Amino acid sequence: MRGLGRRAALGAAAALTLAGLAACVPSEPDGASGDASEDAGEGGDGGSGGELAIGTTADVVNFNPLVGNSRTDSWVTNLMYPAMMTIDDEGTKVPALATEWGYGEDGLSAWIEIRDDMEWSDGEPLTAEDVVFTIDAIKAEQLGTVAGMISAYESATAVSDTRIEFTLSRPDGAFLNSIGFWMPIVPEHVFGQAPTVADFANDSDWVSAGPFVLTQVERGQRYVLEAVENYPLAEDGRAVLDRVVFRVYPDVNTEVLALRSGEIDLIGNALPPSVARDVEGDEELQTFSVPSLGWAHMQYNMRRPPLDRVEVRQALAHAVDYEAIREVVLGGNAVSANSSVLTPTFAQWVDETAEEYEYDPELSRDLLAQAGVENLELEMIYDAGDPNISSWAELVRDQAAEAGITITLAGLERNTYLARTNERDFDIYAGSWAIIDEPQSNFSLLFAPDGFINYAGVNDPEINRLLAEASSALTVEDARGPLHELARIVTEQVYDNVMYVEQFTFAASNEWTGFQPKPSELLSVVNPQSLASVRAAD
Repeated sequence: MRGLGRRAALGAAAALTLAGLAACVPSEPDGASGDASEDAGEGGDGGSGGELAIGTTADVVNFNPLVGNSRTDSWVTNLMYPAMMTIDDEGTKVPALATEWGYGEDGLSAWIEIRDDMEWSDGEPLTAEDVVFTIDAIKAEQLGTVAGMISAYESATAVSDTRIEFTLSRPDGAFLNSIGFWMPIVPEHVFGQAPTVADFANDSDWVSAGPFVLTQVERGQRYVLEAVENYPLAEDGRAVLDRVVFRVYPDVNTEVLALRSGEIDLIGNALPPSVARDVEGDEELQTFSVPSLGWAHMQYNMRRPPLDRVEVRQALAHAVDYEAIREVVLGGNAVSANSSVLTPTFAQWVDETAEEYEYDPELSRDLLAQAGVENLELEMIYDAGDPNISSWAELVRDQAAEAGITITLAGLERNTYLARTNERDFDIYAGSWAIIDEPQSNFSLLFAPDGFINYAGVNDPEINRLLAEASSALTVEDARGPLHELARIVTEQVYDNVMYVEQFTFAASNEWTGFQPKPSELLSVVNPQSLASVRAAD
């Protein structure tokens, strides 16, 4: 049967700039701990790559990548357990462990081909059986966020060492991208020894198929990873660095001090706008900017009159100066999404016809008059611990007042904020989605009547029809039309008021080069491709 496939050159995901590996012999960066080098042991052949120290503000909570979900968890485990796909600068999923993939004509079958030259650090080959083991464990035990992405998955078969064939219960055009990007592959011969994968702590004797393997843990202090000798995704088959050390700090300000003193070489987490502006003026440092995979927004609870009236929601949307928020609060570290849920981060989906809600207090007043609403008073909840939203919430309140709208701010402790959001106990919700990377599937969570994060209470038959059409489309070309139509309805009806896409800023010492930034704080400059290519600057 002829399928709908994606062809890619085997080495496309390995375009890493590692020129001059043998010539890179950096001295230990200023402030690096000699004890770390001694404790971690000798590096790879020649020991030419040196050690990169990375700052983080959180410990690893879980070393099992199928159940861990903190940021530092992912940074460390992503360096050992490879994904089948990565993401490029335009938000498109591209090969990593996988070389090609596709769907059968009816959409009820799918397949992935993986590389034939990958192995675990204990010498065992990485094969299609590891992929089948991983997805079956996730399905059976409902592990992590991936479990929610594979509702159409029925079974998988390793038909060869490099080919996996999947059976689906219904067409799902986001299935392959979702498992390809989000599902870390684990070794069956290691994780399969536990009674259940969920109970496997994976807290010692680590086995890796990434560029590095964890060798030493000092909770609250550091996590040491050594380069493995066989990593085919690197240009020369091995990371340039000999060693990566994640060092734990109490806050970002302490991280910046450590970076400037030479104690660390890179800050893994994004810098707040005010800190980013200060760091960007330091000639000893370099900065990188990448877009979020999600967006910041406000949602209006349509279960509560008069927010069930589109004119009222439109009045609220036109009562905000979004450009002022991006410039004043974010310091220019944000871009407009043109009030569309198809953001510019993902070039293949973006709707060039989308236009941002214009700031027009008089129009807001007129819309409220059309709805017969006077003296509109609303409460807006937000996470008081989020400095950006806490700042722009005040601007929203003040600007809305110019349109005759009274907004009372309720900055809440995070758990209280999450509880009220989940209970739909709010008038206006202010927050952000960290990652919405597959609109074909993600939009059902946002806009289907039973969507888990359908906070606004959207229940629109036309939206439901478009969701079904988009989710079953097997190509971007077939999905783009219904998604564009859906996004326009969301904007017109103000089902989600998309305010901006944040641009994350990361900082590193000028002593290093070769970083490969990727969208989102999760990937940032500590993704496997990036750290495999980092080398000493000339």
